[in-house]
Amino acid sequence: MIRVTAASYWSFEMGQRIAVLGAGPMGLAVAYQLALDGHQPVLFEADDRVGGMTATFDFGGLEIERYYHFHCISDHAFLKILEELGISDKIRWTETKMGYWYQARLQPWGNPFALLKFSGLSFMAKFRYGLHAFLSIKRDDWRPLDRVEASGWIKRWVGSEAWEVLWRRLFDYKFYEYSEGLSAAWIWSRIRRIGRSRYSLFREKLGYLEGGSSTLLNTLKTSIEARGGDIRFKSAIEKVVIREGKVLGVQVSGQLEAFDKVISTIPLPYVPKLMPDLPGDVLAKFKAIKNIAVVCVIAKLKKAVTENFWLNTNDPEMDVPGLVEYTNLRPLGQHVVYVPFYVPGENPLFAEPDEAFLNKVRRYLKKINPSLTDEDFVDIRASRYRYAQPICDPGYLDKLPPVELPVRGLWVADTSYYYPEDRGISESIGFGRQMAKMAAGQDTGSDRK
Repeated sequence: MIRVTAASYWSFEMGQRIAVLGAGPMGLAVAYQLALDGHQPVLFEADDRVGGMTATFDFGGLEIERYYHFHCISDHAFLKILEELGISDKIRWTETKMGYWYQARLQPWGNPFALLKFSGLSFMAKFRYGLHAFLSIKRDDWRPLDRVEASGWIKRWVGSEAWEVLWRRLFDYKFYEYSEGLSAAWIWSRIRRIGRSRYSLFREKLGYLEGGSSTLLNTLKTSIEARGGDIRFKSAIEKVVIREGKVLGVQVSGQLEAFDKVISTIPLPYVPKLMPDLPGDVLAKFKAIKNIAVVCVIAKLKKAVTENFWLNTNDPEMDVPGLVEYTNLRPLGQHVVYVPFYVPGENPLFAEPDEAFLNKVRRYLKKINPSLTDEDFVDIRASRYRYAQPICDPGYLDKLPPVELPVRGLWVADTSYYYPEDRGISESIGFGRQMAKMAAGQDTGSDRK
């Protein structure tokens, strides 16, 4: 599924020294596959730990991810690598619930009965919404939706009533000024992934790893190092050095370190700065890519807010599309809630201090559950990620440069490249392993499109 240029047909000897940029799930998967196939990857990470957006932190004595993650029964690449690493016994599946906060009341959500009972929609609006969701889950071919604009596509199917109640604020409070320029294929993939996490029409099952994402991340790290790979933390690359159409290596701390090849998995907006010697037309494509930032608030509470894992919100006093009550999926002995504020990085909202977001979350959670008091908030933090979500507009894939760039020995990708799928650990692992094989000359492949 990766777009390949003619240069990918030249072959390489085994045991190549390859630089991998970024130690998120995709970068780790690249390095793991390279090491597995007998190469010598050197993984450069600017942070002091592996993981990227899946990295964990110490939340008042609780090791937990900065940003929430969950797994679906359809996450095949993720489940396969767990088995390879000998940690498939660490996955746990939990029946979870969804809810919808609307008209200042908490309503069940996520199955046909909940839709029928939902207060605030006519029967015809419910029927049209349900039909659209059902057909989206059953659909496999995304290509007819690739060049279709998402909000118009949804409105045509569900009607203006269901759009206003169930969809509009989800778009507005994640994409702001970009909400009317998204790909229908990308939105469809999100509907399908959650829909296919069900093991019956009325029951949803999601997964988590014992020990959280660090169980996988640390096992990958150990496996890479055991096979001769090198992982370097606090090692931000200053430049990918290119001469006469070929990669020479990377510049770190002012020094050139030579490599046969370089594979980058860092967010695409960083590419023009690190690779200024790329051809001008390629640089222009990277510079045109837009991303949404996130301020993700994580709260530790003495009591649960609701019984739901996922809660959509439509409330004029809340500027979030929803929240995730993580411990209704993964029990931790405490109650943990994630509240993400997605916003374009150039929007003034992103520049507001952390305390402004923390105060909003305290207020929102107490409104949803009036029994909560200030004393129930054990701890509360905010994490920021500037390039959290690519803005996938119609025809998005064709606007990206090819993974194999027109520079000998250079490959670039991030979560944008498995469009129309949304960001996910499984997708990153599957794509990263495929890219590693291609870059090492073992997979001539076919065009991704």
